[in-house]
Amino acid sequence: MDLFLLVTAILSLCASSSAQNLDGSMDFLLVQAASPCNDAKTCGACIVLDPSCGWCTQGNFSDAGSPRCDTIPNLQMQGCSDITSPNSTVVINRDIPLSDAGGQSQDAVQVKPQEMTLKLRPGQPAKFSFQVRQAEDYPVDLYYVMDLSKSMEDDLNSLKVLGARLAEEMSKITRNFRLGFGSFVDKVVMPYVSTVPAKLVSPCAECQAPYGFRNELTLTTDTSQFATTVEGLQVSGNLDAPEGGMDALMQVTVCTEEIGWREMARHLVIFTTDASFHYAGDGKLGGIVTPNDGVCYTSSSNDHTYTMSSMLDYPSISQLNAAMREKSIIPIFAVTQAQYSVYENLTHFIEGAQAAVLAADSGNIVEIVKQNYAAITSKVEVVDTAPENITVSYTAICLDGVPQPDTQVCEGLSLGDTVSFDVEVVANSCPASRESSFTIRPIGFSEDLTVNVEYLCDCECEGRGEANSPHCSGGQGTLECGSCKCNPGRYGRTCECSSEDPTIEDSEATCRAGNSSIICSGRGSCVCGDCVCFPRPNPLEVVSGTFCECDNFSCDRHRGKLCGGDENGVCVCDEASRKSKCQCKPGWSGPSCACSTGTETCIAANGEECNGYGKCVCGACVCNATSNYSGEKCEECRACPGKCQQNKDCVECKAFGTGLDPEQCDRCPYEVITVTGDLQIPNGSERCLVPDDDGCSFIFTYRQFSNGTFVLYVLDEKSCPEPINPLFVIIPIVIGIILIGLLLLILWRVLIYLWDRKEYKQFEKDRLNAKWEMGENPIYKPSTTVHKNPMYGKA
Repeated sequence: MDLFLLVTAILSLCASSSAQNLDGSMDFLLVQAASPCNDAKTCGACIVLDPSCGWCTQGNFSDAGSPRCDTIPNLQMQGCSDITSPNSTVVINRDIPLSDAGGQSQDAVQVKPQEMTLKLRPGQPAKFSFQVRQAEDYPVDLYYVMDLSKSMEDDLNSLKVLGARLAEEMSKITRNFRLGFGSFVDKVVMPYVSTVPAKLVSPCAECQAPYGFRNELTLTTDTSQFATTVEGLQVSGNLDAPEGGMDALMQVTVCTEEIGWREMARHLVIFTTDASFHYAGDGKLGGIVTPNDGVCYTSSSNDHTYTMSSMLDYPSISQLNAAMREKSIIPIFAVTQAQYSVYENLTHFIEGAQAAVLAADSGNIVEIVKQNYAAITSKVEVVDTAPENITVSYTAICLDGVPQPDTQVCEGLSLGDTVSFDVEVVANSCPASRESSFTIRPIGFSEDLTVNVEYLCDCECEGRGEANSPHCSGGQGTLECGSCKCNPGRYGRTCECSSEDPTIEDSEATCRAGNSSIICSGRGSCVCGDCVCFPRPNPLEVVSGTFCECDNFSCDRHRGKLCGGDENGVCVCDEASRKSKCQCKPGWSGPSCACSTGTETCIAANGEECNGYGKCVCGACVCNATSNYSGEKCEECRACPGKCQQNKDCVECKAFGTGLDPEQCDRCPYEVITVTGDLQIPNGSERCLVPDDDGCSFIFTYRQFSNGTFVLYVLDEKSCPEPINPLFVIIPIVIGIILIGLLLLILWRVLIYLWDRKEYKQFEKDRLNAKWEMGENPIYKPSTTVHKNPMYGKA
């Protein structure tokens, strides 16, 4: 019913040619019919239902039957002066300006603001902006993790030479630089490593014993120690191709104190290897079934070696990604060409990761570090940890200053550049806990924006009501937020109804029309099983009906007037259809009483209603579908013989004296007037061009006057064509005959030629294939005979 009222109102507005005469009642109808708020029974449920809803806490507001939860304009129009409708707000708690680092200082600020509090009303967005800057001279912690299996021996030798150069190049990028080193082989368990006792001591010539991961050098500013540490290392050996690099990366990530990671620094890990990696589940090959727990098991008390390598499975990629994201660590995979595709795919699953091709002897490691550090610092990409019930959308404003909606990345940056992001946060629902928090962080940054969230899912007036209030039917409920919260066994607007009433089994069910789920058509409240319709601001407008389905203001309109105006009809409730409908007064009909029942405007020229071929409906002719007549008064008949054809004989005989004989011509009923010069075509007539028996043609028209007189007008001269010169006919015919003869002759000659050529080719073919034999007389007998002695040569 709500939908019907809304559509009816919209159609009425569109059909009206003078909408300016409508008062504000129609606008209010549209707002009320589309209101999503009326179903809420409490203040808290109201403000959660939709951001457009508000709750009226005014004490006597609902006495007239109006709903307390409605749109703000509706509540104001109904006289509510105390409305609860909280809005989402943003409060910045910490906003330290952006700054660069100086010397060894760690006071650089790269994210602004640093903390804020959002009060979120479900469905209503909170908007704010934050800035990110790639600070110059920002501290960098670079940890080098190397595969020390036998195949990496030449790479180790190169690193011994390049270590000092690496430290020198990084010091050009930032003065606050620290360098560390770690190595890995694989789990000391079959089938990864040979467990033959001798192999456990020295798996290969000049090799050290195998191990999982070892922190060789904690991050330090003394870069000379890096070269010294690498100089003293030896390679080791294992059996299978994949290595235990994932174990090493997990320990490097979670062992903050052992590795020496600083909180306010950029964390980079250089990972070098020439083999692929084991991951979660591979440990079962060695009988290791305990999943990796992501805990640090590397410390100085155990020779800086990963002690749980042989007892815990390898970490999964997602587990490693989560740990690196939490610690703001970015890995750079420097691997050989053969393994590049493997680690390039891996970068898609680890936030901020980079991959590069390592030379056979690691000679390009310094360039790899420089290039990838430049790539990392040239881009800012933000991510967040918002819970599922919160939607966060971003608009990036990069160096060009142009907003880029739904974008979280700015590229092409240099150190010192500042970019900003406009953020919109929307709470989609209310969680059980009314407070939560999440962070927004640029990938690879140790700084972030902490966003504290307070959900506006409850009204301040809830929880401090007046128990057993006299306003609630003499103490049958608690007065809270202006409405009654009924005691058990009571219900109704003021708790006036009792659930023990035997005549009402389901109060709300009796307030719904048919299969509708809307109580009282959305325009009333259910009180003890009966609909009480909401009042209208205009006292002349009334909502009525058993389910408040009718009213006296939403019927069809004509020329901006309800039911065509008071003189045409009135808007009433049709009990049969349960809809508002126009009841027309005598002399009027139609949905909006806009049709006159008189027939004066339908009389044709012959005095008949619609020329006898139709009916007068709403002051206009509706021609019979079975007749051939149409037009305004059903006077046109395109399928009937035309007036030109009907009158041509009379016009010819009266104007030119040809055609009909005199006796027939005298019986022609219409006057024929000869016209000299131009022939004017009257409205509703046509120009008739008719041929006669002599090959000429004449032009006439006609006119029918309102008194029924029919007059024919004809031009005084016929139009005859000029005679054709016979030569124009004979010469083309003769030329055509000659051309056709020549074409037939040529065609015959071509056919004869083709036939002769075919016969000649066949003759040549037969001649070449002929086989001639020498003939001999069949009765000829040779003159000599030959006899052979059978015993000759056997003696």
